[in-house]
Amino acid sequence: MNYIKILLLATSTLLVSGCFESRKNTEQLCQDNPALRCEKLNMDDGQCRVPRTDLIWHRFDVMKNPSEANKVVEYKLLMEYRKCLELASQIQTIDQSELRQKRFNALVHAGNEQERIVMELRSSQQPQTLYFLWSQLGDTHAQRAFLQMEGSPKLDTPEMQYALATFYTNRDKAKTIKLLIRSLELSDGKQVNVEAVKSLASIYYNVQNKEAAYIWTQVAAEYGVQLAPKQQLQLLYGFNDTKYEELDDMASQVESALKSGTFKASLVPY
Repeated sequence: MNYIKILLLATSTLLVSGCFESRKNTEQLCQDNPALRCEKLNMDDGQCRVPRTDLIWHRFDVMKNPSEANKVVEYKLLMEYRKCLELASQIQTIDQSELRQKRFNALVHAGNEQERIVMELRSSQQPQTLYFLWSQLGDTHAQRAFLQMEGSPKLDTPEMQYALATFYTNRDKAKTIKLLIRSLELSDGKQVNVEAVKSLASIYYNVQNKEAAYIWTQVAAEYGVQLAPKQQLQLLYGFNDTKYEELDDMASQVESALKSGTFKASLVPY
C-alpha cells in the first residue's frame, strides 16, 4: 500500500511538473514573440488552457510558415478556442470582473482573427483552401472555383477526389462511386480514408448493388467500423454460402490492396 501511495505521488508530481514546464515554455514563447499577441488571449486563466496553448504554438508555426494550410488550421483552432471561451463565460465567478472581461475580450479577438483569416484566404486558388471555404463556411464563389477544377491534375489526389465526391452524393450516385473509388486508388495505404469505404458500402446498397455493398461493408469492418450482427447482415443481403465465400475473398483482396497502396477498381468487378 505504501509503495502504491509513493508511486501515485511520484506520478502526480511528474504530471504537475510537466504541466508547469509546458506553461513556462508557452509563457516564454509569448515573451520572445510579441507578434503572437498572447496578451489578447485569456492568459493566467485556468479555463481554456489546452486550446489556448495549442493556438499559441500553432501561431508560432504560422509565423515560420504562413501557408494557406496552416492558416486553415489556425482558423479551426480559433473555433475550438471560441467554443471553450463561450462555455467559460457561463461560469459564475466571485469578485472577478477583470477575469470575465479578459475572457470576453479574448472571445472578441478570436472572432476577429477568424474573420481576418477568411479575408486572407478569399483570393486563394488552391483546391484545399477553396474546399474549406465552401464546405465549412458555405462560400458559393469558392464552390464554383473548386468545381471548375474538376478533371484537372489539381484535384487528382485522394483528399480532393473525396471532397469532389461529397458534392455529387445527392446528385449523381454513379459519379460519386467513381470519385470515391478513384480517391482510394490514389491512396498510398498509409492513411486510408475509412469514410470513403463506408460511403461506398452505403451507396452501393442504395443502388441495389448488394454484391459490391457487401464487399465494402466487410472492408469497412476490417478498419474498425461496427457492423450489424451476422444474422441481420444475412437478412439484408440474402446470399448463399458459396456467394458469401466468394465475396469475402474479394473483400480480403481489396483490404490487402488498400493497405499496400495498390488498390484498383478492377478488384471489385460488380
